[in-house]
Amino acid sequence: MKKINIAASGYLFDSIDELSDVDKHLMKEAVEATKKSYSPYSNFKVGAALLMEDDSVIIGNNQENAAYPSGMCAERVAIWKAGSNFPNKKVKKLAIAAISTNKTVDKPVGPCGACRQTLLEYEINQEEPIEVLFMGEIGKVVKAESVTSLLPFSFDSSYL
Repeated sequence: MKKINIAASGYLFDSIDELSDVDKHLMKEAVEATKKSYSPYSNFKVGAALLMEDDSVIIGNNQENAAYPSGMCAERVAIWKAGSNFPNKKVKKLAIAAISTNKTVDKPVGPCGACRQTLLEYEINQEEPIEVLFMGEIGKVVKAESVTSLLPFSFDSSYL
């Protein structure tokens, strides 16, 4: 038996103010997207903003319904919007912001497992990494250089 070590890595910023102008703008787009979230059941609003290769921005936000939890996460809303409307454009970056009406979200909120899997497929298909930035309502921001780094031991179509 041989022990292997596969780990996620990224960069931790103390606040949004430490980000580059491009990343700061994209994160602000994600924060703005939280305002259009439909989340009356969880009261947890998530916004996502994708920076495309042509520098356009596509946003998404979480969408819930009474058959909770059969709604959809902001990240998948955004990436599927990009895939359906602009199938040949590459995604350069994804920013995610989360706000709760129940309490202050003061730590970074990364994408759930289902979103990581979906995003990974887009990253693999475009053959270029997608940077991922995420934060809560206030405080620190995490930046990962690719979706792959967020999903160690990932599963993809090469296994099929």
